[in-house]
Amino acid sequence: MDNPANWRKSSQFPMPATKAFAAGTGYDIYPAHQLADNQLFTGFCELASLLAACRNVIIDGYCGVFFEDFRDKLDAELLKSGIHAAWLPVDKALKTPGEIETLVKPFLGSNDPVFGKRTSVELIDFFNHGTLTGISPTENKRLNIIYGCGAALAGWEGTLVYLDLPKNEIQFRSRAGSITNLGAGSASDPKIMYKRFYFVDWVVLNKHKQQLLPAIDIYVDTQHPAVPVWIQGILFKDALHSMANNVFRVKPWFEPGAWGGNWIKEHIPGLNPDVPNYAWSFELIVPENGLLLESSGMLFEFSFDCLMYSRAEAVLGDCFTRFGVEFPIRFDFLDTFGGGNLSIQCHPRAEYIKSYFGENFTQEETYYILDTKEDAEVYLGFREGIDPAGFREALEESFRNTKPVDIEKFVLKHPSTKHDLFLVPAGTIHGSGINNLVLEISSTPYIFTFKMYDWLRPDLDGKRRPLNISRGMENLYFDRQGDYVKEKLLSKPVLLHEGSDWRQYHLPTHETHLYDVNRYHFTSEIEIQTHNKCHVLSLVEGSSIVVETRNGMKQRYSYAETFVIPAACGNYKVTNQSASEAMLVLAFVK
Repeated sequence: MDNPANWRKSSQFPMPATKAFAAGTGYDIYPAHQLADNQLFTGFCELASLLAACRNVIIDGYCGVFFEDFRDKLDAELLKSGIHAAWLPVDKALKTPGEIETLVKPFLGSNDPVFGKRTSVELIDFFNHGTLTGISPTENKRLNIIYGCGAALAGWEGTLVYLDLPKNEIQFRSRAGSITNLGAGSASDPKIMYKRFYFVDWVVLNKHKQQLLPAIDIYVDTQHPAVPVWIQGILFKDALHSMANNVFRVKPWFEPGAWGGNWIKEHIPGLNPDVPNYAWSFELIVPENGLLLESSGMLFEFSFDCLMYSRAEAVLGDCFTRFGVEFPIRFDFLDTFGGGNLSIQCHPRAEYIKSYFGENFTQEETYYILDTKEDAEVYLGFREGIDPAGFREALEESFRNTKPVDIEKFVLKHPSTKHDLFLVPAGTIHGSGINNLVLEISSTPYIFTFKMYDWLRPDLDGKRRPLNISRGMENLYFDRQGDYVKEKLLSKPVLLHEGSDWRQYHLPTHETHLYDVNRYHFTSEIEIQTHNKCHVLSLVEGSSIVVETRNGMKQRYSYAETFVIPAACGNYKVTNQSASEAMLVLAFVK
């Protein structure tokens, strides 16, 4: 496991163990919450020294972790101290791969290549209960260790160690075929694995993690198998408390795509330039993004859901009762600079996503245009007098006969300029055209895109991209056409407040959107109140700002960076460090 090429497939560089980037020198791909010195630890030697004094140890964790490799390396360090531990794998209590396949099959959408339904099973259902409860510590051993996904379900009393792995790294390992789905006998196609991760594995393991979190004694980041980084549970809880009352930014990650462009490659330092493009930047897609801690230059990543499981009410404020531990807003970039058009697509209506996919709320988007080149455009809404049957027939004939569609016969095309806001409520036909950098401001669900026309192009793997024409037709609002689009789907800024050197604008969203958008223009500084709402912000004009919370935390953010102000923060001050006017976009739940 010492050579990533053997177990990790991605053009994205692995996160370094230590941080070399100087804060405030531009977009930071490894933003971290600063801890005091010497609060993070690395390697197996110190961990073995800590665990050597224990009688029973439970090593639980997430799918994708190399548990056997972790065991071998930790055991080698224990043996150096003369400790012969009894290692008891919890996976011997798992049901057979065939039984597990039968268990999860109802949630995998039959032959649907993309969509399933959020599972209702629990992690305990993957195990034979009698075998599980029969795994007991060995009485004549000084140290007993039970390990693997679900180890804590065996009911042992002892020191709880949790091994975590970022969601992007799980996907990179699945693409390399080095991991399997939970309880599966072998790896499969990465897209099939991802569908099961999303609808089954991550659901049951997230619930399990939420239950364990208060009791975790040692939390371990295992993305570097040879050199894990870990933090003691009490310090981890303190860090979560601090983040939930101040300001934070998640670790973004970047992916190429069939339509991707070159804005991200040219403007964001530290990324691998040897890629065909970057289509997406996951700026704040919290089911997949991680958060970073930094201590004495060392970096430690943990999943965003830990913050929500422990401090959701402080983060969300007045919408906590509605969303619970689900963070409601996402920000991401769609880069078509010199690339291609996105697919012509729509997203499910609220009742549809609940019924078919088990989601609690739906995918409601807006396109904030951060930057453009010449001829930039956005497809949005139908032409007046659209014939739904004719539209469907054109799409289906195109798919059957690999025939281009004159999409502008059906769908409106709008020129796009910097700082425009296009509204894409659920059920609306849309797609970014070429030469845009779109800051996509949306509700959090993020995979439920019904592609209806994709310009006849293959995916990066050379295979035809699946379309969802029938699902799209079941969800489209065909009355969003002509004048309705101009009046209801093109946001028109309204001045709310102004001072000597600042202005606050309302960028109205659609009446069905769960969130709203404001934009601040300022040359020196502004004071903003959360009013018990969580704020998600991005610097869309200007080089950098400094955010200062009432608790005394100061953090610098650069152009195009997204950050979160939890509701519990109360009020905060933003100081412009640019030579010209700064502009800050802010989204919040209505």
